[in-house]
Amino acid sequence: MNTASQPPSRRKWIIHAAALAIVCLLILGTALTDGPPSEDAVPAAYGTALALLPPAVAIALALITKEVYSSLFVGIAVGAFLWSGGNPEGALNTMLYHPDAGLVVNLTDLSHASILVFVTLLGTLVVLLNRSGGAVAFGDWAKRHIKSRRGAELATAALGLLIFVDDGFNCMTVGSVMRPLTDSHRVSRAKLAYLLDATAAPVCIIAPISCWAAAVSYAVPEEYNINGFRMFLRTIPYNLYALGTLLMVFALVLLRFDYGPMRRHEQAAEKGDLFSSEDRPYTENQTPECNGTPRLSNLVIPVVTLIVCCILGMAYTGGLFDGESLVDSFANADSARGLVMGSLIAVLVTLWLYLSRGVITFRSFMEAFAAGFRSMCAPMIILILSWNLSGVTGLLGAADYIHGLVDASAASLRMAVPFFVFVVSVFLAFSTGTSWGTFTILIPIVCAVFPADSEMLVISISACLAGAVCGDHCSPVSDTTIMSSAGAGSNHINHVSTQLPYALTCAAVCAVGYLAAGVLGYATESPAAMLATPLTLALELIVLLLLRRKLEKSQG
Repeated sequence: MNTASQPPSRRKWIIHAAALAIVCLLILGTALTDGPPSEDAVPAAYGTALALLPPAVAIALALITKEVYSSLFVGIAVGAFLWSGGNPEGALNTMLYHPDAGLVVNLTDLSHASILVFVTLLGTLVVLLNRSGGAVAFGDWAKRHIKSRRGAELATAALGLLIFVDDGFNCMTVGSVMRPLTDSHRVSRAKLAYLLDATAAPVCIIAPISCWAAAVSYAVPEEYNINGFRMFLRTIPYNLYALGTLLMVFALVLLRFDYGPMRRHEQAAEKGDLFSSEDRPYTENQTPECNGTPRLSNLVIPVVTLIVCCILGMAYTGGLFDGESLVDSFANADSARGLVMGSLIAVLVTLWLYLSRGVITFRSFMEAFAAGFRSMCAPMIILILSWNLSGVTGLLGAADYIHGLVDASAASLRMAVPFFVFVVSVFLAFSTGTSWGTFTILIPIVCAVFPADSEMLVISISACLAGAVCGDHCSPVSDTTIMSSAGAGSNHINHVSTQLPYALTCAAVCAVGYLAAGVLGYATESPAAMLATPLTLALELIVLLLLRRKLEKSQG
């Protein structure tokens, strides 16, 4: 049968049926094995290129079929079979109960459970904001003050720059607040998701007071006598991808053009279709139920409370109220725990505010918890499966495989180390969906290549951080990407496919920039290599102008 002649829905099911058949053949072909391998057995795929096969299968299927859940499940199944040596019983136990990767274990992990509770509470708060009329009041206010699509997009990006403490918190909060405004100006949900994603991790990785600064500081090995936080500060001017992504966001908005799949979504939005797909995610329970005139303060007070309480909550977990400095408290913070505490306080303050004003009834308030949970089920399922996939990939020794590649090649190509580290970091973060795990693996390798006082060390660590953010930004199994889809109310695959051309454009320019930085840094061993940053940003702007000109010519 020629699948190319079939309608999209039928092609999707044919592809999934083929994938399911492959898994069934693996099960049938190994049904007569002698049982699961011993606990200390190492599979043949460990530390090889096959370790990256599970995320590759999941990502490829997701992009081809536009369906996430089964794609992630197939990737997990492939990894579990590789780990168990093809034994079905071992694969099933690996998927569900392995202490480092199992589905059940991921659900009981304190950090993961905290993120799920935070997402549920934030979904509850969004439902309350809509039912109270606060979102309607904000939309009315915004229409009077922000009168264009460009203004709505700039306001969204600007708010994303201001909330820099945590990337997931950034995506969910900015999306909840700005979605009514962007909808009123017919900005597609895919474009909103891109604006959220592009001002989340890229902002956090260059913000001194953030959870990311703490993660980078702890990733620098103590034996090299390097102050981790000072090293993080020195990497900021060299973080070409973060700076380039922010430049691209504002350039695309100000130049008023889009390319790739995003252009189709924006054209459809101008005609009234904000989703460009059959499904309408996260749209239930958004009908206002206000008993009086909608007030803007019904949105402003809960949102400001949420931001302040979450920031204080993270600082509290890091010891701010026990005498630690502000910087040290964020360096030691448990962000997941702080976000849960802050969001719960914000929900309780919202309860007091709305009941005292007679905006909603107590019964309606309690019903919002169930409604908020239902509205966030899709991103939570994707998060859980992504954690499962990441755990299975880690079991197969993906980190050791990448470590071997870098360790074998970096020393002989010192001038090109920043470029090489950037490319490898992008690939690893894209495959595993974790930027923190990526730079935790690669930073110790880079520290072993260059002296502690070397400018090349700073450039190379910055390349590692930039690549990790880039891969995380592109990956459909990244927490930040998933939360950006949820915050924008966008179909997840639409978000991934539309932002990928933008991220790859910026990544290609940054790769050239790190080649230049490596040459300058190796030749001069001085901050003169910092000239690569303005040159890279200028090159990116030229590329965008050329793309815009080409697009205009094709239209003309």
